[in-house]
Amino acid sequence: MRITGGTLKGRTIECPRGVIRPAMDRMRESLFAILGDLTGKSFLDLFSGSGICALEASSRGADPVYLVEKDPIKVETVFKNVSIAPHRIECKFVSVELFLKRTKERFDIVYFDPPFPYKYHRELLAMVAELPVLAEGGLAIMHRPKERELPDEIDRLRRSDQRVYGRSILDFYIKT
Repeated sequence: MRITGGTLKGRTIECPRGVIRPAMDRMRESLFAILGDLTGKSFLDLFSGSGICALEASSRGADPVYLVEKDPIKVETVFKNVSIAPHRIECKFVSVELFLKRTKERFDIVYFDPPFPYKYHRELLAMVAELPVLAEGGLAIMHRPKERELPDEIDRLRRSDQRVYGRSILDFYIKT
């Protein structure tokens, strides 16, 4: 997998063992083009897998950047991958749900990339709407399969944009 932009553009990273569905280069490049320069923004990458989206954010100036991945098989590869980041990436190896309930951090952007069989997309967005993890005016971005529909509003989150990439959809929600 390669990093599509920023200071690390063109660098490749390892894909960890185990079940993984890395975000397509084209979709990632589009996502980060939409987000633009992330200097001064905080970024949370949930269901991180290889850490590629955390690295994309760091490459484009986001700081602090956190990633959350619960699969212990991926730990070694994630640490190796994030070692190239221009800023330290904080790695948490717990379930996303537990991290969201316990963290005291607040983020400008929260990116969700759960496995396609995952069924609790709406519930995760509701947690982010309810908990202080997402800053006021912050952006929650959900990567999901086309078959799993989401409403335009979830508590204090309002969908502001939606992009389709084959079978994948990115939903952009703003916290009001």
